[in-house]
Amino acid sequence: MSQTMQTPTVGATATVPVFMDRRNPAAVERMPICERRQFGNSHEGLSPEATELAQAIDQYKLVHRRRFITFEEMLAVVKSLGYSR
Repeated sequence: MSQTMQTPTVGATATVPVFMDRRNPAAVERMPICERRQFGNSHEGLSPEATELAQAIDQYKLVHRRRFITFEEMLAVVKSLGYSR
């Protein structure tokens, strides 16, 4: 079974998907920033404190381009919110 890639004909209005090589640092800078959530798509039903933590984690992931964070990173976010033992 062979795989072929169809190219649009001249004058066609179809869009061709563009490959973004995420391993290339120059390409990463041009990639659109989208939301990346580890724990869910919504903060509904959370207490105000939990909502603040969830938003801080989401912001951390956006800034650092991380889909998932480690426990150490989560601890850093919690400490940045003022937590102390």
